[in-house]
Amino acid sequence: MTAYTDTLTDVALAQASAAGDMSAFEELYRRHRRKVYSLCLRMLGNVPDAEDLTQEVFLQLYRKIGSFKGAAALSTWLYRLTVNRVLMYLRTHRRQQEEQLHEGEEIAQTEAMKRPRRDGSIIDRIDLERAIRRLPPGYRAVFLLHDMEGYEHEEIARLLGIAVGTAKSQLHKARMKLRELLGADASGHSLRGQPGGSLFANEEEVIQSGV
Repeated sequence: MTAYTDTLTDVALAQASAAGDMSAFEELYRRHRRKVYSLCLRMLGNVPDAEDLTQEVFLQLYRKIGSFKGAAALSTWLYRLTVNRVLMYLRTHRRQQEEQLHEGEEIAQTEAMKRPRRDGSIIDRIDLERAIRRLPPGYRAVFLLHDMEGYEHEEIARLLGIAVGTAKSQLHKARMKLRELLGADASGHSLRGQPGGSLFANEEEVIQSGV
């Protein structure tokens, strides 16, 4: 990484990377790694898997960088790679994850019965994390991109390669499923009482919570 690469746009860095400039690709990695990792972590709820998939996404980016034409922002293109890779992973490992989640919930419930009740907000956070991980992969992706990343439905549709109406429908179903899992009131409000509102105050809180 040099002062020169710091001043280049993502498109220029992508072009230089495609031409074999490793310092340009390292700068792309530096710029975008955190957001890719954050998305992987939110969708997987598992630090080791999120770290592994982050590396896989950037390996895939390195192999495909020559096909990036700049028609969309590199961040959008990279997010599409990330979401597709995570969804593929979730579908492949879904049964194993469901078994692990079920076992983990049984252990957690047993432990909870043995100790005094903790602060309600902490319990709510744990319940929410579990509920998000139990959403079907497609619902989870749309929910996280919209309610936690702040993407509009049109952007989500482009990222996931689905219709705008499908994105809206999946978000609605994701919210309703979360309310069902959390035992919340199935009203027209979001989970925090703000329509379409984010579930967490900021990105650091999300990353630290492991969602």
